[in-house]
Amino acid sequence: MAGAIALGCVFLIGTLWYFLVEGWSLQDAAYMTVITLSTVGYGETEPLGPRGRLFTIALILMGVITIGYIVNRFTEAVIQGYFQEGIRLRQQRRVMDSLLGHYIICGFSRTGRQIAKEFRAEDVAFVIIDSDLESVQKAQIEGYTVYQGDATLDESLLQVGVERAICIVAALPSDAENLYTVLSAKTLNPNIRAIARASTEEALQKLQRGGADAVISPYITGGKRMAAAALRPQVMDFVDGIISGTDRQLYMEEFLLDPATSPFVRQTLGQARLRAQTGALLLAIRRAHGELIGGPTAETVFMPGDVLIAMGTSEQLRALNQLLGPIGSQKLRRPKKK
Repeated sequence: MAGAIALGCVFLIGTLWYFLVEGWSLQDAAYMTVITLSTVGYGETEPLGPRGRLFTIALILMGVITIGYIVNRFTEAVIQGYFQEGIRLRQQRRVMDSLLGHYIICGFSRTGRQIAKEFRAEDVAFVIIDSDLESVQKAQIEGYTVYQGDATLDESLLQVGVERAICIVAALPSDAENLYTVLSAKTLNPNIRAIARASTEEALQKLQRGGADAVISPYITGGKRMAAAALRPQVMDFVDGIISGTDRQLYMEEFLLDPATSPFVRQTLGQARLRAQTGALLLAIRRAHGELIGGPTAETVFMPGDVLIAMGTSEQLRALNQLLGPIGSQKLRRPKKK
């Protein structure tokens, strides 16, 4: 911009000189200025005296300097842009290659944006994949790790490390795209947990048949939550306060009992004394075969592969995590210390 303004000023100075001092017509003055600045080598439009030739020399020098400045800035911008893009791509590649046990969010629409906020609040490692350039730029502005690509393609999923991820969330606007994404992810990584968004009940059933571990319909879920908020407002406030947000005092977490490393397998809840040792409250136990035991008693026996669902402060859950010993891949990220 500055170079263009400078060039315009030089052109104006040359034209006015030939017009006012040399007494040429405005057209001849502009023509002489252009051929002088461009150094094309044409002859003088009209004969010049010593004073006119000295000015022409000065005009040529001003033109060469100005045009040289413009070319230099343009070349610098092109080269810097090229190298900066290369550096950015290499950094992105290193970040993608370093991801392990991470989460993948497919789609950065309103739903994907909210999921990203919750993941960031939980301090989990995640990457966003979206084919829309505008959505990718918005994710970059917010500081997220993002990859531009089609989440329904195997190549794109491999780029974001789907084979090393523990969970993928298909939050694309189309039910068909979400189905393709789940099928691709499960093919590339059969152990990955797949969460999908569905717009209709028919799509919900198809996604479940396609291998999705959990399917969420915003309309059905939203309706249920609104009804619950109307009928049981205090309960909903309490539940919302422990499952989302950054200013929580209580958290809910799940832990997988590894039969090879956990010292509590085959013990009863009373023998384990988890509440007494950590302060965390055990809400439920999900057996390996799918049975859910709500409100386990002191006589409830821990079995291999049980998933313990507990509630407590971040310190209590951290203490419970340390007490249970090494945990398996189903363990969700524990809350960070505030």
